[in-house]
Amino acid sequence: MNIDIGKRLKLIEESIKDVPVPVVDLIAVQTKDPFKVLTATILSARTRDETTAAAAKRLFSRASNAGQLAGLSVKEIEKLIYPVGFFRNKAGYLARLPAALEPYNGRVPDTIEELITLPGVGRKTANLVLGAAFGKPAICVDTHVHRIMNIWGYVQTKTPLATEMALRDKLPRRHWIEVNSILVAFGQSICRPVSPLCGQCPASRVCPQNHKKSRKIKMQKNKTALKLMSWNVNGIRAIEKKGFIEQVKEFDADILGIQETKAQPDQLSEQLKNIDGYKAYWFSAEKKGYSGVALYCKKEPLKVYYGMNVEEFDAEGRVITAEYDDYFLVNAYFPNSGAKLKRLDFKLRFNREIHQYLDRLADQKAVVLCGDYNVAHTEIDLKNPKNNVKNAGFTPEERAWMDEFVEAGYLDTFRMFNQEPGHYTWWSYRFNARAKDVGWRIDYFCVDGASKKKVISSQILKEVMGSDHCPVQMEFDPNCS
Repeated sequence: MNIDIGKRLKLIEESIKDVPVPVVDLIAVQTKDPFKVLTATILSARTRDETTAAAAKRLFSRASNAGQLAGLSVKEIEKLIYPVGFFRNKAGYLARLPAALEPYNGRVPDTIEELITLPGVGRKTANLVLGAAFGKPAICVDTHVHRIMNIWGYVQTKTPLATEMALRDKLPRRHWIEVNSILVAFGQSICRPVSPLCGQCPASRVCPQNHKKSRKIKMQKNKTALKLMSWNVNGIRAIEKKGFIEQVKEFDADILGIQETKAQPDQLSEQLKNIDGYKAYWFSAEKKGYSGVALYCKKEPLKVYYGMNVEEFDAEGRVITAEYDDYFLVNAYFPNSGAKLKRLDFKLRFNREIHQYLDRLADQKAVVLCGDYNVAHTEIDLKNPKNNVKNAGFTPEERAWMDEFVEAGYLDTFRMFNQEPGHYTWWSYRFNARAKDVGWRIDYFCVDGASKKKVISSQILKEVMGSDHCPVQMEFDPNCS
């Protein structure tokens, strides 16, 4: 696409003039210290700026240079930087940093080739340090830069690394340093991966995705609409260390259903159980470290139902239901058919039971079913359908049940708005599958047939990291008819 990128960036910069400067840029301006810029950049990965700023301040009060940092133990660093995402990994990187800087006489080097030899430093961090700390032309590509440049059509790339290489060829050098700070602030405040504020975007008229604007305006006009979200977190205690609590606050959902918590309530931190603005409800498996579902609700439900009153499934903590005046929200973690399909019969029994359970609820009021269904319904719902016909999650039996479910009147809300292939919610941790976008769509929001008009939008939030699944979101107005 032919874009005057200088004009576009200037336009965006004007729209974010009141947005706080990204913390790493702020530290660079305030200190002009490459060591502090490098350290803050390491801390900032997958962490909100305010958390990074507080952690950096605590750390710098004890260690403002490599020599002082060498005097701290890993445990001391962990305490100073908590609760940044991956704080234990980052503490390990920082503990090894002084030794890694010895060949450079304790100073931070000023080339990409040297920087990427340091612990915890990849190309993104190296480029940010070069630009912010040394003022050298360097293109830092984080997820916001990668996402927005692709939304605009300025590049067409699959990964941040590919975006960096493409921008090196195409982006005028005078914009190399500024592009990251402008687009990070823009991506955090307006062009957000979750609920973008397209109505406030100065480039909305020329944005290929300006259809989002109308959805946002519709949401703003409809004051009774709810933002409902669902996310298989693949271990609530693990994702807590990756900034889950901050992410929940950023989502600002009315209800968030999570699956595969893998924890008993007494194993949870007080912070997880008491996120500001939410009441949490937990339904765990009897087996520790396995399955489990939960709900974070802004508005307290009339009643919460734990399970379906079927012992073999309830023992695994797979279904939790919140009842409100006008609807039921059912959050479910469907069984996986397992290696060699050893649990396929169990999965099919569960499918039949939850279908009957939903029918009973739908006789009373609207029903929303969110969760990890552990099935890709059609061939367009996974990258390699022909290679997976006999594999768990894409067997003829599982897909046939999904056919029956839809034919009975339940609506796959994502497909109400998008019929295209290539949209996934789960990627294997193996073979770099997420970076290559080799995935499956197995996480859904479905509603009963009578509630079709209540569905305002349905989205997949693939940019949100932290689990091998990404969240899915639906805007739902229980008052529409």
